[in-house]
Amino acid sequence: MARPVLDTRVPAETPEGILLELRPAGMPARACAFLLDSGIRLLIFYAVALVSALLGQLAPALYLILAFLLEWLYPVAFELSPGGATPGKRVLGLTVMMDNGLPITPAASLSRNLLRVADFLPFLYAFGIVSVLLRKDFKRLGDLAAATLVVYRPAADRHTVLAEAPPVPPAIPVSSQDQAAVIALAARAPRLTPERLDELAGLASALTGEPGSAGPEVTRRVLGAAQWFLGRR
Repeated sequence: MARPVLDTRVPAETPEGILLELRPAGMPARACAFLLDSGIRLLIFYAVALVSALLGQLAPALYLILAFLLEWLYPVAFELSPGGATPGKRVLGLTVMMDNGLPITPAASLSRNLLRVADFLPFLYAFGIVSVLLRKDFKRLGDLAAATLVVYRPAADRHTVLAEAPPVPPAIPVSSQDQAAVIALAARAPRLTPERLDELAGLASALTGEPGSAGPEVTRRVLGAAQWFLGRR
């Protein structure tokens, strides 16, 4: 009997019905990112410790506050940034998102990071490592609870798609769901005919300030907005 081929790609469907293909990051990449981030946090703590030594009796209190911020809020702050990843993850080409392909929410980021306590049990992230190794989507316990995924950045986020479309800020506020839909359109653009691309871009013409319009210029501006949503400025 033929054995199934190992597939590390996970399909995700956005609320708009757009099918995305995500590549979950396995243990080696996540471990390297964790070590890089740990090194960065140690450097920050050491630098602040050198300065706070001048504060005398206030130094211990500052150490405790800094340790708390670096341990719990460091990953949350970076995951909620446009890139959706800590510096260590960025170096490895990773990002954190919801498992439906949308940008991570504040509640999900807080949940997945607070539950690192459960992943650490009984020692040295044993539960988290076992969960990652046993699951096809490489989720640790925090990811399961928060419905998040650590994935390799899509090709559209690696400057391989539509480099000719300069980043353009949207003319109106755009929800995270609509941002994901526009990004998905940009990722599909090379596989579409110009006519079909103009037609689909016309559906998002409102974010260019010209609702109901269509054509190459509108398409260029919609694709530019996609690059803006990906954090390019």
